[in-house]
Amino acid sequence: MRIIALLGCISALMLTTNAAAMPDNLSKPSYEAPAQTIPVAQDIPYPGTMELVVDARDNEQGVFNVTQIIPVAQSGRMTLLYPEWLPGNHAPRGEIEKVVGLKITAGGKDIPWVRDPVDVYAFHIDVPQGATSIVAYFQFVSATRPSQGRVVMAPSMLNLRWHQVSLYPAGYYTRQIPVQATAIYPDGWQAATSLRPSSQEGRTYSYQPTDYDTLVDSPVFAGKHFQAHKLSNRVTLNIVADDAKFLKPKKDHLAKHRKLVREAEALFGSHPYDHYDFLLALTEEMGGIGIEHHRSSENAVNREYFTGWNDGPGRRNLLPHEVVHAWNGKYRRPQAMWTPDFKTPTRDNLLWVYEGQTQFWGYVLGARSGLYSKQDTLDALAAVAAGMDRRVGRQWRPLIDTTHDPIIAARRPKPWSSWQRAEDYYNEGLLIWLEADQIIRRESDGKKSLENFAKRFFDGKNGDWGVVTYVEQDVIDTLNMVQPYDWDSFIQERVHQTTDEAPKNGLILGGYQLSYVDKPSAYIRANDKRRKQMDLSHSIGLIMGGNGAIKSVLWDTPAFKAGLKAGLTISAVNGKAYTDEVLKQAIEENNGKTGPIEIFAKNGDAYHNFMVAYADGLRYPALEKITGEGATKRGIDELLKPKFK
Repeated sequence: MRIIALLGCISALMLTTNAAAMPDNLSKPSYEAPAQTIPVAQDIPYPGTMELVVDARDNEQGVFNVTQIIPVAQSGRMTLLYPEWLPGNHAPRGEIEKVVGLKITAGGKDIPWVRDPVDVYAFHIDVPQGATSIVAYFQFVSATRPSQGRVVMAPSMLNLRWHQVSLYPAGYYTRQIPVQATAIYPDGWQAATSLRPSSQEGRTYSYQPTDYDTLVDSPVFAGKHFQAHKLSNRVTLNIVADDAKFLKPKKDHLAKHRKLVREAEALFGSHPYDHYDFLLALTEEMGGIGIEHHRSSENAVNREYFTGWNDGPGRRNLLPHEVVHAWNGKYRRPQAMWTPDFKTPTRDNLLWVYEGQTQFWGYVLGARSGLYSKQDTLDALAAVAAGMDRRVGRQWRPLIDTTHDPIIAARRPKPWSSWQRAEDYYNEGLLIWLEADQIIRRESDGKKSLENFAKRFFDGKNGDWGVVTYVEQDVIDTLNMVQPYDWDSFIQERVHQTTDEAPKNGLILGGYQLSYVDKPSAYIRANDKRRKQMDLSHSIGLIMGGNGAIKSVLWDTPAFKAGLKAGLTISAVNGKAYTDEVLKQAIEENNGKTGPIEIFAKNGDAYHNFMVAYADGLRYPALEKITGEGATKRGIDELLKPKFK
């Protein structure tokens, strides 16, 4: 009441002082909106085929040298665009700052260019009379360390991403702009992409003509240490590695990847590609990535992906996730996420379907193929459910709003991510689709599942790598075709409204319940090792990085209430010099006691004591099989069963 009264006083004061705050004799400019200087994209053929040559041999300094010939039909004003809104990124991620040395000529003479003052991704030129083409020369100076962006060029491998090394003429749908690309790689390197070369002479690959939209959707992995393995008559696993010693996939490893392809095509009942290339980098030199494309995917994982196979599942859910996108996200795409060019913003409201259902099927296919064991999958689901429960920001921010996070936050670190929320549409989307699957099983008495939805919704002609768009109502209608239910309310409550806890009912319906134990699962241990952290989210509420540094503190947990925050360095716990084991021991020893855990931490040059009131011991999420009345529930067990032996 005191706050409301104070606000009322402030409002009254503003009303009485408003005139005095804005005297009439002040200068008051009028706003003049900028002119629309960039042609709107039209669905008409571009007159001629662009020629693009990328010299990618400077792998030591990370410089791509570009020559691009662009035919022109007439003289006068022309605008060239650099791709800004990138498919699979769900945000404007074009690295325009790395385009340098731009020079444009016609008939051997320089043409001045002017950057648009509003859209800095646009360059305006005046094409001289009689010119039939222009030539653009520039360099793309790629990141040489992670602080500058993702490293795409390393001593033993590179990731050629065509959107980084090309321009395109404004005024046309990108699918209407023909292009013929050529790349020059370092001596002795081999390259893989969903594009097929029309010719290859040594280190020079000339690719078959295509359209600019397809070119951008067809990145390249190239490297000194390279292997290609056929997974089916139309799917290939292409691997590059920092060192040849990591290129040692065993027959059983490859068999599981072959099974992934077989299980995926059986799940959806079709294949929306004429061929598909997994691009897999085993690297610590090049930046990590997981980006979907229609006929390929870019995947960079730890280099021990094969040689450390027995150390845990690691990143083996990445390839199942990305291949699902061939159906979900590329072939079937939200209407608002399909755009005619790379200047038009995407609207990401349906990422809970695009990414959320892909996350769901990725884990399912990981289990069905054997890339993940069933137990690892159950442990992953437990970690997902518990982690989403800790996103207390759901109390003010509905899941639908997190679909804008790629634009709002651009994956920058957050001080309080559990309260701010992040791209929760991935894992919370997984839980929503798990619940939908279990509801369909229950309502149909086990005769149907979300697999029936997948076959109906993502159905298409084999080899059709076009795009079919949808809206939210199409999702609801298809769910009702599969199994009548109040799906509209289901989605409204879980996606569009704020909630108090994560949607965990799919676990219960599937025969499991979330519980907490005092020992981390093998999945959690492997995840902590990979991320170089110690996750105590579910006990005192923080995640430790190395050397006593606090990586994250969860909102409204005991660690938060004690005043701890990310960035502090813990020096001692209960009077003992800090180690991870000392902190865990202190939590264990305080189980059931009334006193706090004393944490001595450094913030800059200052030291402080933080009294953490927590007495419930170490807690790690796990799934517990339901016994008793619900013992006959086997939905998740059925879901994870492979279709093929």
